[in-house]
Amino acid sequence: MNRNILFLFLLLLAVSVTYSQPMPPEDIVTIKSSLSFDRAPAGTEVKLAVKARIKEVWHINSDKPKEDFLIPTELVVKSDDGITLIKTVFPKAKDIKLDFSDTPLSVYEGDVVFGGIVKLPDSIAEGSYNLIIQLNYQACDNSTCLAPSEVYDTLQITVVNKSEVINEINQEDFKDLDLSYSAPAEVNSGEDDLQNQLEKSGLILSLLLVFLGGLALNLTPCVYPLIPITIGFFGSQSEGSTGRLALMGLMYLLGMAVTYSIIGVVTSLSGAVFGALLQNPVVIIFVALVMVALALSMFGLYEIKVPDALMQKASESKGGLLGALFMGLTMGIIAAPCIGPFVLGLVTYVAALGDPFRGFLLFFFLAVGLGTPYFVLAIFSGKIKALPRAGSWMESVKIIFGFVMLGMALYFLLPLFPESISGYLLPAFMFFSGIYLIFFEKHGNKLSGFRVFKYILSVIVIAVAVYLVIPTEYNSVQWKKYNNKDFKAALASNDKIIIDFYADWCIPCKELDRFTFTDDRVIEMTSEYKAFKADLTKSNSAEVEALRKEFKIVGVPTVLLIGTDGKEVERITGFLPPEEFVKKLEMVK
Repeated sequence: MNRNILFLFLLLLAVSVTYSQPMPPEDIVTIKSSLSFDRAPAGTEVKLAVKARIKEVWHINSDKPKEDFLIPTELVVKSDDGITLIKTVFPKAKDIKLDFSDTPLSVYEGDVVFGGIVKLPDSIAEGSYNLIIQLNYQACDNSTCLAPSEVYDTLQITVVNKSEVINEINQEDFKDLDLSYSAPAEVNSGEDDLQNQLEKSGLILSLLLVFLGGLALNLTPCVYPLIPITIGFFGSQSEGSTGRLALMGLMYLLGMAVTYSIIGVVTSLSGAVFGALLQNPVVIIFVALVMVALALSMFGLYEIKVPDALMQKASESKGGLLGALFMGLTMGIIAAPCIGPFVLGLVTYVAALGDPFRGFLLFFFLAVGLGTPYFVLAIFSGKIKALPRAGSWMESVKIIFGFVMLGMALYFLLPLFPESISGYLLPAFMFFSGIYLIFFEKHGNKLSGFRVFKYILSVIVIAVAVYLVIPTEYNSVQWKKYNNKDFKAALASNDKIIIDFYADWCIPCKELDRFTFTDDRVIEMTSEYKAFKADLTKSNSAEVEALRKEFKIVGVPTVLLIGTDGKEVERITGFLPPEEFVKKLEMVK
């Protein structure tokens, strides 16, 4: 009897304790998780973001609650395949005074984001794996705390070969998380070195790196046309004042910076192709008209100047300051399409970053680096008019630069002409320009040294023009125009595949065709490949847009090397000389 009474007492006590604990309402906390990459190779690290929504009037303890009896919040990742959470970042907590505590407690409330780094084992096989995301928490309202609980979410992570292209995703989820990898993530996107470097660097160091990169871009052939244009423009504007030249040079530099900053903002918002600026016929014609207008001013048809009221506001610059700013804006567009893989890497990074302000800063400093030599060149070029015994030879210099600018205008218009005649237009213009300078341009002929210089220059221009129209026979990679049917057939046949994405306006594309794809070693090695050329010149077409999205093309030239297993082995952006291209081909199995 005593035993029955004792059992009944204990049962009543248990029931009493159970019902004294408040019953938790449903969904006090809900979570949604995301990863920073769409896939990852074995042995690498991937960022994890966990967005938590805490129901109104409720709080959960922070990871460091201020009372010993409270349970801290904990983020846990469960995997049967050895994937581990190696770093956790908690959101900023709030100190709130609740009725049941004498001191303010550290809690989370509302919408908060937890961050982490997950590490894939070195030995994990390729495939898809599930991650169980678990958030352990204890919820409290103003009067009491509930028993500890947990909430779950499931993510899938895909493990791929290191040669595959990895794309950053869900960047908006990570913008407020202070997460850094313990080692650079192995993201093979063709521009990964730059992205990893910027990822690891702070803002100041990133801006310095981009500035130095802009300086280095002046060594690429694509920006060489800016040199005669800059000399011609400032040579015609200057009156020998170093102070005025410096101010004009700064406005020129500012114009380039504004152009690139706008590109940075647009790229960060849309991830657009950088070179697409010169795929639009309207932009091409606009740039050509600017070159023609400047050329006509060199020929003395008129002087470029703005209304007198604006001239006074521009520190009596006679329109030079505003003209220099406008020139800088235009030169930024001219240089944009073909200044190499550095810019493609920066575009990819900024587009994935999705931060317009940071995109603005990075491209602004890129432009400052690119334009600094032209600031110096502007000061030097303007001294042409200040040279001793300046006379009629100076008018001849202006006419020469006028022809240079007309040639540039024609160059930018070439993609709009039929292929049957576009190859002859520029050589013909060069030939007749040389003839004109020899027989009809008489300024400065009394100065024997200058006359000899002008004749030699004209003969060189004529010789180059003749050389360009002489048919040149040379071997090249046997390309086939890209079409989806043949590409799929090559994949099904387990063939090695090479795809060259190019555009008619792209100078490095032409360099690849002329110097790399004509090399005997490259031709021999690519004979084992199905070789496709994909034309991205007309970016407005649905076909080009579909290609760009399918293969994630950021800019041209881009060359994809695909192995017999159908996986991308290498992504080449920008010009690559034959010996380096051969090394890339040797990697494909």
